[in-house]
Amino acid sequence: MLTSGWKSVSMVDVHGKITFTLWLCGCNLRCPFCHNWRIAEGLDCFPLNRKALLDELEASAFLIDYFHVTGGEPLMQWRELSSLFAEVNLLDIPVSLNANLTIFRPLEKLIKAGLVDHIATDIKAPPALYGLPEKPAEKLWGLFLKGLEVVSNHGIPLELRIPVARGLNAWPYVKTGLRRIKTDFYVVLNPLVGRPLTSPRNENWCREHCWPDEEVEALRDKLEGLGIEVYMNNFFSTQKESMLAAEQ
Repeated sequence: MLTSGWKSVSMVDVHGKITFTLWLCGCNLRCPFCHNWRIAEGLDCFPLNRKALLDELEASAFLIDYFHVTGGEPLMQWRELSSLFAEVNLLDIPVSLNANLTIFRPLEKLIKAGLVDHIATDIKAPPALYGLPEKPAEKLWGLFLKGLEVVSNHGIPLELRIPVARGLNAWPYVKTGLRRIKTDFYVVLNPLVGRPLTSPRNENWCREHCWPDEEVEALRDKLEGLGIEVYMNNFFSTQKESMLAAEQ
């Protein structure tokens, strides 16, 4: 497996939970706002030392709620991930997977094998957020919806993240995604940020669409109006307040 490393104790990767987080390399998307694009493109990556990881994970087990795997897109390495999850299960540590859900058949294999306890995913809406031409992006959106159905049909708890971009209307796609969910879930709104806080893949795109304002509140109001449990990524509001204070 190719990795960019791990963090034994993290409080920011799953809302309200403490995780041991592993980053895996590779991705099938090219999201213009991605701040992990070097990992996604396999840069600065190295083979995973599985024994070292498992030893450190076992030592951290009493502190954490989940062993959380993110990327990149972890399901690009799903066969190796399957065997790793099997070893983690022997340690009696719940597994959380952050995936874009477009690679849904391997996802279903992992879920049916009882290897995944929690899913985190983004509704990247509109599909232009995939950073690909229109037809491939729309096809991937369809695969994402099938992935949502897999998660829902197997009753896997879900953290549904919504990247919020300035000037783009996510709501029609968000509504479509919400209709596919029949499992326990909550929403985390993730307003997109750019420089100086992150180094996005496409800085020109981010200058136009990062740092949204009214889009965030409008989306929150619509979700809460449906009775959905909604949280805000506090990193956005805290850092924006700091930047505004520095400008004054």
